[in-house]
Amino acid sequence: MTKTILIKNGTIVTMDQNSSIVRGDVLIRDGRIAEVGGEVDDTVNEVIEADGCAVLPGFVQTHIHLCQTLFRGAADDLALIDWLKKRVWPMEAAHTRESIRASAELGIAELIKSGTTCALTMETVRHTEEVLRVVDESGFRATVGKCMMDQGDDVPAQLHENTRASIDESVALIEKWNGQADGRIRCCFAPRFAISCTRELLTEVSQLAKKHGVMIHTHASENKSECEMVERETGERNVAYLDSLGISGAHVVLAHCIHLATEEMESLARTKTNVAHCPSSNLKLGSGLARVAEMLARKIPVSLGADGAACNNRLDIFTEMRTAALLQKLAHGPEVLPAARVLRMATIDGARALGLDQEIGSIVTGKRADIIVVDLDRIHSSPARDVVSTLVYSAGASDVRTAIIDGRLVMRDGELTTLNELSVIQGEDFGR
Repeated sequence: MTKTILIKNGTIVTMDQNSSIVRGDVLIRDGRIAEVGGEVDDTVNEVIEADGCAVLPGFVQTHIHLCQTLFRGAADDLALIDWLKKRVWPMEAAHTRESIRASAELGIAELIKSGTTCALTMETVRHTEEVLRVVDESGFRATVGKCMMDQGDDVPAQLHENTRASIDESVALIEKWNGQADGRIRCCFAPRFAISCTRELLTEVSQLAKKHGVMIHTHASENKSECEMVERETGERNVAYLDSLGISGAHVVLAHCIHLATEEMESLARTKTNVAHCPSSNLKLGSGLARVAEMLARKIPVSLGADGAACNNRLDIFTEMRTAALLQKLAHGPEVLPAARVLRMATIDGARALGLDQEIGSIVTGKRADIIVVDLDRIHSSPARDVVSTLVYSAGASDVRTAIIDGRLVMRDGELTTLNELSVIQGEDFGR
């Protein structure tokens, strides 16, 4: 039976190539957008009233760690390397299948509730298949990578992998899961960062990613100490080293990229390598201020991510949009990184970074229906004179009323439909 949903009377922020904003209806038929704008007169299975609301594409985050959601509040007030060695790595090493599942459920529930319908997520070394199962069951859209770590000081034994085993397990997950759920689930390679991976592993990953047609997701140049360690071990700066091994290009997402030399900026621009900007995480870890305005001026593709709950404490894209804009204004002046540009980073630019811009990221006829409805009729966002400005500077996660992924309602009137919110909070999967 044809499944149809009609979203009525909304302000449709299409994020199409003209950044069109129109009043009216959106008709969804069999998981795809069938009509946009005007008044749609059709018999449908479900009607969603959106008067006083913005209707926009679901947000796309390009750097998340679902496995770290359970670590919220357990690794605060530390710099990156200590944060990893003293807190995050030991906690990741202690994960079981049950705790990974509970962490993924909690993270996905938070993402959906705050309007994110698609994410690129790096998991830990073990039990990644549990995350993939939760993505499948929840109806979320994600590209998932098993973390790869085959070297490094102070790495717990449970996370320290044999090179061959790490590669083989990653390939097995890709062969089993990539493209499942009609393409809603995808897999990638996720070497953690240069100092936790051997040259052998990184070189083979660069070759295998092209062979399997999948992405590479890794961290780069997040922290000055990390950059110094990479240069000391390899003789090259971080981004330059990765590029020399073939880890660059439109199929690569590098998280953070804060401490870059001019030549590395030029390399990112030349290779069209994607940067995932995580402003709240960068601030909380004291890592530094990414030169986003300069990256965009050089036409380096930049999108947004909250990072993990262990270093941000929340996965709210509204906070990331607002913070990204304000930081660049502080550094370069109030005209820099206007609201419309930031909103594109959180939607269509994120989709493009994941190679999904022909399917999601804008409300255009024929695309997959990943759509959210955001209530603008709230005290903190009134008067909503400019809908884009309101979304970036005034609105918040709790204003998201409805979320649709692949034409399926995953949240209706603020209530999750594919996950039990109370069970997720209580961590019933592993008795938290």
